[in-house]
Amino acid sequence: MKDSIITAAMKRREMLILLVCFVVANVVNWCAIVKFERPWWEIFSQIGYVVVTTLILYGLMLILRIAWHLFMRLAGKK
Repeated sequence: MKDSIITAAMKRREMLILLVCFVVANVVNWCAIVKFERPWWEIFSQIGYVVVTTLILYGLMLILRIAWHLFMRLAGKK
């Protein structure tokens, strides 16, 4: 069986993607707090929802990246 190697660059890229998803989820949370005129401490009390939203966004990004990789492979490009 062939061994797989996860490089430091791949780890950094995945952490950056996860960080971007977390920032997007936080911005959505802040916009909802402002729009519905809720108290500012909901930024902290809703962190569980932000984490779940982050994981959902990361999962969607993963699906899109896999689909893109498969499309490029079927198109014959490396």
